Amino acid sequence: MRIGLLGTGPWAKAAYAPALAGHTGLEFAGVWGRRPEAATELAEQYGVAAYADVDALLADVDAVAVALPPSVQAELAVRAAQAGRHLLLDKPLAVTVAEGRAVVQAVEKAGVASVVFFTARFQKEPEAWIDEQAAVAGWFTARAQWLGAVFTSDSPFAASPWRREKGALWDVGPHALSVLLPVLGDVRQVVAAAHGPADTVHLVLDHSTGASSTLTLSLTAPPAAAGADVELRGEAGVTLLPGSSEGAVPALSRAADALVRAARTGRPHPCDAAFGLRVTEILATAEARLADGRG
Repeated sequence: MRIGLLGTGPWAKAAYAPALAGHTGLEFAGVWGRRPEAATELAEQYGVAAYADVDALLADVDAVAVALPPSVQAELAVRAAQAGRHLLLDKPLAVTVAEGRAVVQAVEKAGVASVVFFTARFQKEPEAWIDEQAAVAGWFTARAQWLGAVFTSDSPFAASPWRREKGALWDVGPHALSVLLPVLGDVRQVVAAAHGPADTVHLVLDHSTGASSTLTLSLTAPPAAAGADVELRGEAGVTLLPGSSEGAVPALSRAADALVRAARTGRPHPCDAAFGLRVTEILATAEARLADGRG
């Protein structure tokens, strides 16, 4: 499968480009970016073509990986699907329900495969834990904390305009939901949403299994307090999400495996665009509660 990369920012450089270049089942074919000089620089690093026109890249590949802000991603994902290209996308799929729904409709109409990269769903230890807990009945409640120090450290993502605008709800909220939904079921209701310090938000969710969960999300945690943890409590006792022994590149490689498999078999992956849309719908509901003070 020939695959092109859309995006040239820090995440594209740190994760997507090395994952695509090192994947034995993919042919990394080229790079397009909104800044042509950045696309040229990244393409030269991996010995692939730099494209000044996104449609020219789409014409030369079977699939695209997208490492762009979500609103840009959604528009280009629709364009790529309409061209018949499979999609390796990043979270969040989109930051409005309408944009996310447009991606899903384009994917369904074109019959292409899609995978959204929720990191924990493709890391060995967290993935195995999620699958194991999803098979266990009787979970009563869960607590998830996803605390980043993006805005309180020298993170390369601190200058990201969309993160500045949308904050932790949209950046790390998808990670927390990607872990909780397979275990506790879909969210029936965002029961409460409240602001914390800076961009920190607190959510209370009611799930289809009858369980509840509480989420604390932040990109402005003190560096010493940063980290992610998920705790489940129920009839089986207490269990914690394990850490991962690997970084983003191996996890992205497995997400690419999932895309190749979905394209070959026609069977959708659990983290497809439809799942990405559901996460967007939940976050949009939480955002609305925060905005109108109904938390």
